[in-house]
Amino acid sequence: MPAADPTTAPDTATLLALLGAGPWVVLTGAGLSTNSGIPAYRDRHGQWQHAKPIQHQEFLASELVRRRYWARSHVGWQAMSRAEPNAGHRAIAELERLGLVGTVITQNVDGLHHQAGSQSVIELHGSIARVLCLSCQRRYPRAQVQALLQAGNPLFDPPPSAVSRAAPDGDAHLEDQHYTGFQVPVCPACQGLLKPDVVFFGDNVPRERVAAASQAIEGASAMLVVGSSLQVYSGFRFAEQAHRLGKPVIAINQGVTRADALLAAKLDQDCSEALTQLMSGCQVAKA
Repeated sequence: MPAADPTTAPDTATLLALLGAGPWVVLTGAGLSTNSGIPAYRDRHGQWQHAKPIQHQEFLASELVRRRYWARSHVGWQAMSRAEPNAGHRAIAELERLGLVGTVITQNVDGLHHQAGSQSVIELHGSIARVLCLSCQRRYPRAQVQALLQAGNPLFDPPPSAVSRAAPDGDAHLEDQHYTGFQVPVCPACQGLLKPDVVFFGDNVPRERVAAASQAIEGASAMLVVGSSLQVYSGFRFAEQAHRLGKPVIAINQGVTRADALLAAKLDQDCSEALTQLMSGCQVAKA
C-alpha cells in the first residue's frame, strides 16, 4: 500500500473506501482513553511525558520497587476505577454492532472497551482490574486487593501536595518518602507474590493473545489504528503484518506513529471526534 500523505486529511468517504466492507481490525492505544481522563505515556512526537514505567524484572526482583508500585497504584486506582468510556469507545462498539469491526486489539488495560459494549476484544496487555498471584495463579478483582492495601496501610494518606499528577494505567506520581513504609499484601490463599494482571514493560505478551490477534488480521479487510504511536513492538508488529498481507492500514492519531511509512491514510485528529464521524458515515451508508 502507498504511504499516507501527511498533508491531506482523508474524508469519511475515502476512509470507508479504504477500510472496505469489513471485518476491520481496530488496534487501540492510550490516545483513545485520554478523553476518559486517563493520561497517555507519550506526546505527539512519541516522547515520554512521564517517568519511565515500571519494568517487569525490577518488579520481580525488588521489594522496594513493589512497594513503590503498589503505593502509587493505591492512590491512582481511585481515579482509574471511576473512568468511563468516551465517545470513541462507544463508536467502536457501534461499528462492531453494524458488522464492520470484527475484532478490537487494545494495548490499553483500562477495560473501557468492554464497558462500552464491544464484544470481541483482545486485551493485549491484560487488565488492570485483575491481580494475579505469581505462585498459585489465582486471580483477584482489583477492588479486593484495594481493600487489602487499605487494611494493611490504615494511616497511608499522602497529602494532595505529594501527588503531583495522575499517571497512565492507574498509576500516580508520588513523592518517594510517602511509600518507604508501605505494606504490600500477599496472596490470601498461598501468601505468594501479587502482581497486576498486566504485561509490564520488558515482559512478553502471552503467545495465545498474539496468535488470536494475528488470526484476526488475516481475516480482516483492513486495519484501523486508533490513539497509538505504535512505538512498542507488541502493537507495531500487527501493523507490519497487515501491511505485509496487502491490507490497508489507516491511523487516527494525534502525532507521529512508528508505522507512518506503512499507512494508506492518516487522520491527525482527536480520536473521539474522528470515530464519531466515521460511525455516523457508516450509519448513513447502512441506512
